[in-house]
Amino acid sequence: MQVFKFGGASVKDANAVKNVAAILKRYEGKQLIIVVSAMGKITNALERLVDAYFYKKENAEVVLEEIKAFHLNIVTELFPNKSHSFYNDLENTFVEIQWAIEDEPTGTYNFEYDQIVSMGEVFSTKIISAYLNEIGIKNKWMDARGLVQTDNTYREGKVDFELTESLVKKDLVPAVHTNNIVTTQGFLGGTSENFTTTLGREGSDYTAAILAYCVNAENVTIWKDVPGVLNADPKWFDNTIKISELTYQDAIELTYYGATVIHPKTIKPLQNKGIPLFVRSFLNHDEEGTVVKESGRKLPIPSFIFKVNQVLISLQAKDFSFIAEDNLSSIFEVFYKHGVKIHMMQLSAINFSVCTDNDAQKVPGLLAELQNDFKVLYNDNLELCTIRYYDQSTLDRVSINKQILLEQKSRYTAQMVLKPV
Repeated sequence: MQVFKFGGASVKDANAVKNVAAILKRYEGKQLIIVVSAMGKITNALERLVDAYFYKKENAEVVLEEIKAFHLNIVTELFPNKSHSFYNDLENTFVEIQWAIEDEPTGTYNFEYDQIVSMGEVFSTKIISAYLNEIGIKNKWMDARGLVQTDNTYREGKVDFELTESLVKKDLVPAVHTNNIVTTQGFLGGTSENFTTTLGREGSDYTAAILAYCVNAENVTIWKDVPGVLNADPKWFDNTIKISELTYQDAIELTYYGATVIHPKTIKPLQNKGIPLFVRSFLNHDEEGTVVKESGRKLPIPSFIFKVNQVLISLQAKDFSFIAEDNLSSIFEVFYKHGVKIHMMQLSAINFSVCTDNDAQKVPGLLAELQNDFKVLYNDNLELCTIRYYDQSTLDRVSINKQILLEQKSRYTAQMVLKPV
């Protein structure tokens, strides 16, 4: 049994869906679990819808009509016969989201976010599953919310692996044995109260790893628009180099520091059971891509990760005390409360500095609460650069025309908070 994950770019339009079908035809007779993201940039559009619904930033009905039109354009190309039964099925699915925005919000922003944004994956998987069946690739659509069980941490659901594994073995595994292919959603989970949660932005990779762990999969393949894992993001660097093989440890480090080709939580479940992960191009099916597995092979070249729109927050005690364990305990509690993840931190006797994403939903509240007990200074519009297996030439390369505000080095990894000058 293998697990394939197709992201938004790989299902962005009708031709892309047909390309997914072409890939699957190459694996005829294999037992596959297909994990699919929302189509194209629909997650962004659904986030607009949440803001329109919750904050009244724009007309929610207008945004929803744009989302419906996007999907219907794809469906029209895939199912030219307008009397096809799938049109009714899709319309009934749209009704779910229509109902969700008819009444005033009753939950928190994060709760409403998960109930609405999750529908992107529901739309995409229903379309793809129906199309595959239409062209003779038999598959069964399954709702991941009945498989991946989480707590009530909306937008960052924590997975109950024991319960999830039990449900996967009871429901998903027999479906794969019967149909060979099961199509399900990435990114989604469900609570014991049958509410929807999401696993964190770009969390479909994580879903693939969760399901692979539960079924003891032969391997996982993430199909991307790049030839594999590159040593840097092509948006930032010319002449990037594909890495043919990564250890679990290096992959964990790279994703933890922000490499976006794989979701950070993906690797650990696979490492725990020794399941190889392949990153391959959906544009060039014959290319081998990158494999992540247990080996003694270290990265052959430096790898660069850039995170933009960063904020550097510096805290000082208002009295004459040092930043000590009691201060740190309260500081971390505030960061956890506001859901702010720390990418880099540095401690001195009277100063504690933290680099994080400048999230407009989270950082203002964080700063306001920290100011109750600390003197708070911050710089925004910064970049965080992480280099795995660095040398001096790589450090010099990324700091050209940049002021280094904070720097840390370990044996294999260097991080710098940079301000353009």
